[in-house]
Amino acid sequence: MHGLPFLLAQATPPAGATETSLLELFHKAEGWLAPLMALLAPILIVLIGIWLVGHITRLLKQIFLQRKVDTTLSVFLANLSYWLLLLLVIVTAVQQAGVPITSIVAVIGASTLAIGLALQGFLTNFAAGVIIVLFRYFRVGDYIEAGGKAGTVEQISILETHLVTPDNRKVIIPNSKVIGDAIVNYNANPTRRLDLVFGVAYQTDLRRAKEILVAVLGEDPRVLANPAPLVAVGNLGESTVDLLARPWVKNDDYSSLQYALLETVKLRFDAAGISLAFPQRDVHIYHENSAPPGKP
Repeated sequence: MHGLPFLLAQATPPAGATETSLLELFHKAEGWLAPLMALLAPILIVLIGIWLVGHITRLLKQIFLQRKVDTTLSVFLANLSYWLLLLLVIVTAVQQAGVPITSIVAVIGASTLAIGLALQGFLTNFAAGVIIVLFRYFRVGDYIEAGGKAGTVEQISILETHLVTPDNRKVIIPNSKVIGDAIVNYNANPTRRLDLVFGVAYQTDLRRAKEILVAVLGEDPRVLANPAPLVAVGNLGESTVDLLARPWVKNDDYSSLQYALLETVKLRFDAAGISLAFPQRDVHIYHENSAPPGKP
C-alpha cells in the first residue's frame, strides 16, 4: 500500500526542475530566433516596402487623375515618387540589417567623385527630364521629332522619353539626347498648314486647274476658312508647272485631309482632261556616215 505513492513521488519531477527546463528551452529558441529574425527582417521590409510603394504610386496617379493634373506632369511625379520611396525602403532595410547610416553616408562622401562619374549619365538624363517637364516642350500625346526620331509621345519618365511611331514601333530616347538637339512639336499649335504640290503640263489651262483646286478646297469642311487657303503657281520647272495648294487644318484632321485631297484632285483633273505631268526628255538620234570622204 505504501509502495505506489512512493513510486509516483519518485517519477514526478520537482516543480522547480520543470520551470528550469522550460526556461532553458526558451533561451535556446531565443538564441535560434534572434539571428533568423535579423536575417528575415530586412527581407520583409523590402518585400512589404515594394508593395506599399506600388500601392502609394497608384494612389497618387488616381489623385492626379481626379484633380485633372496634366498627364505629362502626373506621370513624371508618380515615377519620381516611386523611385524616392523605393530608395527610402532600401535605406531602411540596410539599417535594419545592422549597417549604420552614418557609415553609408561616410562611404558615399569619400567616393563622391567616383559615384559622380559613374552616375553622370543617370544624373544628366534625370536633369533633362526635369527640364522637359518644367518647360513643357511637349506633352504625352504630342507628335514630335527629337533625337533623330519621330513619333507620338507615350511616356516621359525620369530617364527617358518613350515614343510610338505611326507603324506602332516603340522608340526609347534618353532625355539628355532629346533636349540636346532640335525638338519639332507638331501639336504645339491647334492648327497646321497642309502643303500640297500638283505638277501639270505646260499646255494645261492654268486658270481652269486653279479653279478646280479652289473648288475642291472649298467643298471639304475640314479646310479652315481662316486663314484662307492659298492656291497659286509655285514654280516653273523643267517639265511641269507646279501649282501650290496650302489649306489650314486642325491637327487631328491633317493626315486624313491630305489623303482625301490628293485623291479628289486627281479625279477632278482626270474628269477635266488635265493630266499631272511627269519628268520626260526628248532624245534625237542623228546617223552620220562614218566612211572616209571619197569612198563609197
